[in-house]
Amino acid sequence: MMKKSVPLIISSTIVLLLVTAAVFAPWLAPNDPYATNMAMKLQGISAAYPLGTDHLGRCVLSRLIMGARVSLFTALGVLAVTLVLSMVVGVAAGYLGGIADLALMRACDILMAIPHFIFALVIVGALGGGVWNMFIAIIIVSWVGYARIIRNMVRGLKESTYVQYAKMTGVPTVRIVKRHILPFVFPQILLLLLIGTGSTVLLISELSFLGLGVTAPMPEWGMMISESKMYLSSNPMLMFVPGVMISLTVLIFDWFGDTLRDAIDPKMK
Repeated sequence: MMKKSVPLIISSTIVLLLVTAAVFAPWLAPNDPYATNMAMKLQGISAAYPLGTDHLGRCVLSRLIMGARVSLFTALGVLAVTLVLSMVVGVAAGYLGGIADLALMRACDILMAIPHFIFALVIVGALGGGVWNMFIAIIIVSWVGYARIIRNMVRGLKESTYVQYAKMTGVPTVRIVKRHILPFVFPQILLLLLIGTGSTVLLISELSFLGLGVTAPMPEWGMMISESKMYLSSNPMLMFVPGVMISLTVLIFDWFGDTLRDAIDPKMK
């Protein structure tokens, strides 16, 4: 058992360090991530600037640390709203059934037929760029799949013996859902959302790279890559460093989700 828990301990520690760095980013950043100094632009690694400076003389490491704060906080906010929205729709469709189930699931089918990235581009393009519009767009494209999973889980739980007995004894619907359905559904959906955190961070970076998400001068990894495109040949580190951070964040959250699932899933045990 101890050997099996080692990956979970390592992955959760890395996630905790990443989140801690995002929370305390203003204090961990060695320099002001917004301060420009044209006399120091495109400088290499030094004691004052551990990862050099960008085309405006801003500290790359400081902007990288602050970028973690923007990306992770936005992703966690998206996941929190997605969790609530998908739970409401999924439980309503699965428990009520009938016309409610048909209408909600057909709406989900229509939304799922459109690729997430394309759909997010359309929404942000219609609403306009910016953090809040990007936030809304990602929520709209994220909740659908989770709602369908919840609906299928609730349909199975609704036919269980203890739920049927509760109905027969006159227990109110709200109490049945609260005591007999949500405690089984919530942990599994939360686990799926944790696994999807990396994908959400990637989508945030993609939209910011295209200029439809986080806008200057706010630091964000995707936008940092976009700003450094023209310096790829002369200073490739400007693109390489945020690209590595995006990749590592996606891998870390995927690994954390997989190890957490293995630890709590009885079948895996």
